[in-house]
Amino acid sequence: MATFKASSLILNSSLSSSSSKQRGNNVKTAAINIPNRVTSISLPGLRNGGFLENMELHNCPEKQLSPVRINRNEQDTVVMAKLYAILEAVSDRVEMHKNIGDQRNDWNSLFLTSINSITLAAATMAGIAAISGGAPAAALKLSSTFMYVAATGMLSIVNKIQPSQLAEEQRNAVRLFKQIENQIRTIVSIGNPTVVDVKEMMEKVLALDKAYPLPLLGTMLDKFPADVEPAVWWPEQRRKQNKGNNGYNGWNGKLEEEMGEIINVIRIKDKEDYLRLGKKAVSLNKYLATTGPLLTGLAAVGSALVGSPTHGGWAVVLGVAGGALASVVNAFEHGGQVGMVFEMYRSNAGFFKMMEESIEWNLREEDLERRENGEVFEMKVGLQLGRSLSELRNLAAEAAVKGEAIDEFASKLF
Repeated sequence: MATFKASSLILNSSLSSSSSKQRGNNVKTAAINIPNRVTSISLPGLRNGGFLENMELHNCPEKQLSPVRINRNEQDTVVMAKLYAILEAVSDRVEMHKNIGDQRNDWNSLFLTSINSITLAAATMAGIAAISGGAPAAALKLSSTFMYVAATGMLSIVNKIQPSQLAEEQRNAVRLFKQIENQIRTIVSIGNPTVVDVKEMMEKVLALDKAYPLPLLGTMLDKFPADVEPAVWWPEQRRKQNKGNNGYNGWNGKLEEEMGEIINVIRIKDKEDYLRLGKKAVSLNKYLATTGPLLTGLAAVGSALVGSPTHGGWAVVLGVAGGALASVVNAFEHGGQVGMVFEMYRSNAGFFKMMEESIEWNLREEDLERRENGEVFEMKVGLQLGRSLSELRNLAAEAAVKGEAIDEFASKLF
């Protein structure tokens, strides 16, 4: 306080020397009163020696941020950078799968047209050779045989890779990668992303890469599996961080019972039905994939024996009719896209399996704060099944009464 008293005396003397004589008494009065008023001012920052330090912080904004805040900002920046990196990779995958899906769909159309054209041309040549003679007949027989052999080889390759099924896989991958892309954009727009979000998005991308691979050699999915299983393109469900909802997260006993009944309907009706249809589709596709090359192979043998004195009649029938039947089988298999139908059934069964696991995971989680919000979750389940909330609750009530005898399916979308 001595510093302030000294400054006050200096101020008083400067004021008294520069003022007029008529106001001399007033200045003296002020000089007497100023020290008393200053002594009553409390400046704790000055007593503990922090005044100059506070002034430095005010003049230097960088020092106003604590080290913890700086680290937090740096961490948020890194998390955002990682999310944007994943977003760029996902956008690139969407474009890749879209382009490759279009290419493989073109494969299906081009191979179908080419193989049928070759087969029918070979059957025509075999028929003409049967009614001709001499060198023209031999040339026609040889050409027909070569064309049948070529059609057999092409059919074997096409039936192995199933271009229509490959195109459906890429279409599913495009749709699912777009879902991840939208989820990342939602996280970024809401704000406050965490390292957990980055890890979750990375796991989803890698799981989807594994479920729908791009290469044909080595990692291609089995087109004729012995056991039909639902497609799986999501990572394993894990416990989420506690979000502090004060014990309430939109869940109650009634909602848990309803979700339990919805699981039962999905399991015994929707998923089971698509697995049953998938088994029929893969059995039919396997039969067609075997029959087509077999018919063209027999037609090749028949066209080679056209004109034979011992087997001439049967050779003509086999060479012509075999090629015609092979064209019909090929058109039904690849024109009808039986492989695509099987993949559609398999992916639909996977969709219901994902819903089943998601509901079960929330019901098994005893800590309500770690579950997804019950009201939001109920709305999402209703939207995924194409039902309103009232329809969803009515379905759960009906399932509770009828059990496995329920006739209605859970989904109204497909």
